[in-house]
Amino acid sequence: MNLFAKPCIAYKMIKAVFPGSFDPPSLGHLNIIERASALFDELIVVVAENPGKKCLFSPAERVSLLERLVRDRKNVSVVSWGGLIVEFLREKDIRILIRGVRGTSDMSYEFELSMWNKALAPKIETIFLTTDPRYLVLRSSGIREVAAFGGNIDAMVPPPVAEALRGKFRDRGADGGPRIV
Repeated sequence: MNLFAKPCIAYKMIKAVFPGSFDPPSLGHLNIIERASALFDELIVVVAENPGKKCLFSPAERVSLLERLVRDRKNVSVVSWGGLIVEFLREKDIRILIRGVRGTSDMSYEFELSMWNKALAPKIETIFLTTDPRYLVLRSSGIREVAAFGGNIDAMVPPPVAEALRGKFRDRGADGGPRIV
């Protein structure tokens, strides 16, 4: 009997899910993705398909943008989902849900949401990652508004997203109608 032999330990990959509308993906979202992907063996970014929410980008466009942004991270994948996020986690047998929070108003909302998710799926745990202070004020709705008025969004979103936003608003006015020159 070899007393110095290493015991055989089974390793279970730890997977997590980071859901959101990502309309558009911001530098704050990317920061959470980078940090979460460093903590877990696999991170799945889930683009929410919510028919009750009017989005600027289609689910396919948001998935495509995010895939471009995370292509160098081998443990990150991007999918879209049109149902309850807890159902996605159940289907994939994942127990960790990542949520990014910027401040107390986000925390209040996210805490309530985590309680709903816990009631629907008691085995799922929500982990909150606080934002990097550089991205404290970034909100997708604010980014869309600045872009709609032709403002500089370069410090808010990665270059491919800035380009896509400018393309969306190039031929429209801030109200969504034709631009009057």
